[in-house]
Amino acid sequence: MSGNRLMLDYILDHEEKLHDRVYMTQPIGNNQVIDTTWAQAVDQSRRMAAHLKSLGYPRGARIAILSKNCAHFIMAETAIWMAGYTTVAIFPTETAETINYVLTHSEASLLFVGKLDTWPHQRPGVPPGLPCIALPLAPETGLETWDSITARTPPLPGRPARAADELAMLIYTSGSTGTPKGVMITMEAFTRASEGIAADVQRRVGGTDNRMLSYLPLAHSFERSWAEGSSLVDGHMHLFFAESLDTFLQDLQRARPTLFLSVPRLWLKFQQGVFAKMPPAKLDRLLRIPVLGKVVAGKIRRGLGLDQVKLAGSGSAPIPPDLIAWYRRIGLPLYEGYGMTEDSSYSHVSNEAHNAPGYVGVPLPGVQVRISDEGEVLIKSPGQCIGYYKQPELTAASFTEDGFFRTGDLGERRPDGLLKLTGRAKELFKTAKGKYVAPAPIENLLNAHPMVELSLVSGVGQPAAHAMVVLAEHLRPRASEAAVREQVEQEMQALLQAVNAALAEHERLHMIVVQREPWSIENGFLTPTMKIRRARIEKSMEPHVDRWYATGRRVHWH
Repeated sequence: MSGNRLMLDYILDHEEKLHDRVYMTQPIGNNQVIDTTWAQAVDQSRRMAAHLKSLGYPRGARIAILSKNCAHFIMAETAIWMAGYTTVAIFPTETAETINYVLTHSEASLLFVGKLDTWPHQRPGVPPGLPCIALPLAPETGLETWDSITARTPPLPGRPARAADELAMLIYTSGSTGTPKGVMITMEAFTRASEGIAADVQRRVGGTDNRMLSYLPLAHSFERSWAEGSSLVDGHMHLFFAESLDTFLQDLQRARPTLFLSVPRLWLKFQQGVFAKMPPAKLDRLLRIPVLGKVVAGKIRRGLGLDQVKLAGSGSAPIPPDLIAWYRRIGLPLYEGYGMTEDSSYSHVSNEAHNAPGYVGVPLPGVQVRISDEGEVLIKSPGQCIGYYKQPELTAASFTEDGFFRTGDLGERRPDGLLKLTGRAKELFKTAKGKYVAPAPIENLLNAHPMVELSLVSGVGQPAAHAMVVLAEHLRPRASEAAVREQVEQEMQALLQAVNAALAEHERLHMIVVQREPWSIENGFLTPTMKIRRARIEKSMEPHVDRWYATGRRVHWH
């Protein structure tokens, strides 16, 4: 890592040395795209930075962005930094209530409104009188536009600079409980994490012709560091954006990424999409045939738009080892990683030399890790936050005396450095047997089944733990058909037996409850980063749980 260059140094160097190189490709509808070169991107950022500075906010003022991923998200953030301010990005799916909380808590001075699906429902969350600017792909807002401002404003000249200890961003974690917390990331931390990620990607895929599709929310640390940050450092990564969920496959085919990052839920959906076209048993037989297997695997990768991928990654939640194995069988080098908002997602990755089923990888360069006496994973990362905005007590409680962050994750390390996560400290619960159960490893076993999209293991104070499962997408519409229900019940009975055979006696599941309706961000059962909101799901099941236990049946429908 360079040690003294900061993010704006990289950006301004690319403007000078890579000016005509296309940095971003943005779909704008009707199968049309806009390519933006480094010179064009930085010119637009300089113009907006000049405008922001003219508004006279104090240095470090918070400027918010509410937008799905798009080229102007990155240009807006660059402008915010150039003007001397701090970014507060808000998840594009958040409710008006959460938007209001974040804008108020951060004391935001201005809001960029970008590409959104539900702006009329979100708009009431914007405090009256807060200045707003509409990005080019924003819905009809009636607000002043980015284009009109940049057209009339001369670019900010010279080499605007920021100090290492100035705040680059506040990232409000969606949190599976309570109100969001504002994680404070300095310019130094974001730059060092982004440098480390760019170096890791270069080590593994090399070259100056790499492509990436940015579609996981940029408001979240994972995409912010691994897509935006690393591409701003590298300069040669070509970032493509997705237009919508409906066009996702075409967007992928256009980008033909060499680096592709996703979350377990989407990796599972891709696999289930393949299984919907060809039953797993038949596919398994074909893949075993020496020459034909390679042809079939290539066809699947092409069909997914992933035939050019040199490195695939999964993060944000545990991924079933069987799923990683399946992707590697079809020739996709999928590796798991581990990081969190508080370390700018710069912590652990698996690689060719260090990977094993159930392990999230080894520390990235510069990362220190140890396991506390209570089994908690403690991490010190170059990308580490300096605490939580306006929450000094929580900040103090979150770090050890020698500066390690308390992750809240329980884990074990092998002598070669590979880390295995065994659950969240807060998620451990006791059944009536009085012994602790860690839900995450059991959920991982359940999620490996092709009929299961998501699962949650619970059972506080009950005679034994139980599991709730959401059926795979292709099965849900047919769940009322008698034949399908019978097949699901048989499969779930078998799954219950298989999972219980792998568990200690006090962890074994009493029953599986099949959910008719999916858990989603919209119904509040998933966070914007697709983590399950345990407390909310458990509360919705509370009225029925005792009755289910009383029947003695092993599979229930809800």
